[in-house]
Amino acid sequence: MNVQLRLNEIETYIGQYHILQGISFEVNRGEVTVLLGRNGAGKTTTLRTMMGLNPASKGVIELNGEQIHRYPTYTIAQKGIGYVPEDQGIFPELTVEENMKVAIKKENEETSERQDYILDLFPDLKKYWKRNGGLLSGGQKQMLSIARAYVNNNKLLLIDEPSKGLAPIMVEKVMESILQMKEKTTIVLVEQNFRMASTIGDHFYIIDDGKTVQNGRMNVLRENEEMRRKYLGIA
Repeated sequence: MNVQLRLNEIETYIGQYHILQGISFEVNRGEVTVLLGRNGAGKTTTLRTMMGLNPASKGVIELNGEQIHRYPTYTIAQKGIGYVPEDQGIFPELTVEENMKVAIKKENEETSERQDYILDLFPDLKKYWKRNGGLLSGGQKQMLSIARAYVNNNKLLLIDEPSKGLAPIMVEKVMESILQMKEKTTIVLVEQNFRMASTIGDHFYIIDDGKTVQNGRMNVLRENEEMRRKYLGIA
C-alpha cells in the first residue's frame, strides 16, 4: 500500500503544556485512517499540528515524501490537504453558496464537477443554497464544512469529530457521505462514535496521553474488547 502521509515522533506544545509527546503513524493512500482515544488524549491537536496551526516542536511530517512540518498553514493547504475542524469553521453570515465560493481555490470544470458531486451527496445544501450558514441545523453545518474541504482537488482530508452533537439520523447521513467520499480521496478521521469510526475506518491508531499506543486494521479493534475497554472506555 502506498503511504501518503507519515508522522514520526511528533511533539507539540500549546503554551507551556506538552500535549503531543510522540505521535507516529502512517496513512495509506485511498484509505480512512481513524485516530481514536479518550477526550484530551491529543487527537485534535494532532490534526491541528498536521495543518501547521499548532506547530510541531519535534519530529517530522511527510506528505508524499516531502517534509511539510515547517511550512505555514496556507502552504500545507496548497499541498492538497483539506481540513474540517471540530467547530466546523463556516462563515455564519454568508449563504451556503457564498461559503462554497470562498472555499474554492480555482474555478474550473473539475471544481464544478466536484461541487455537483458533493451537492448530490448533501442535497440539504442544494435545498438551502441561498440560506445563511448560521441558520442551518447542526448537521447541515457539518455537511457544509465537509463540502468546503472537499470541493477543491484535495488528495487528503482531515475530518475532526463529524458526528459531534448531531442527531442519530444526521450521523447516518454524514457517515454514508464519508463512505462514498473515501472512494475518491484519502481521509484521516477523528471520531468518538465508535460505531461510525469502525464502519468507515480501514486502519486505526489509538492516542493516549499524547502518544500513539496501539494500531492495526479496524477489524482487529472491533474484535478486541479488552483494548476497547482499556483505551476507549467502551465494551
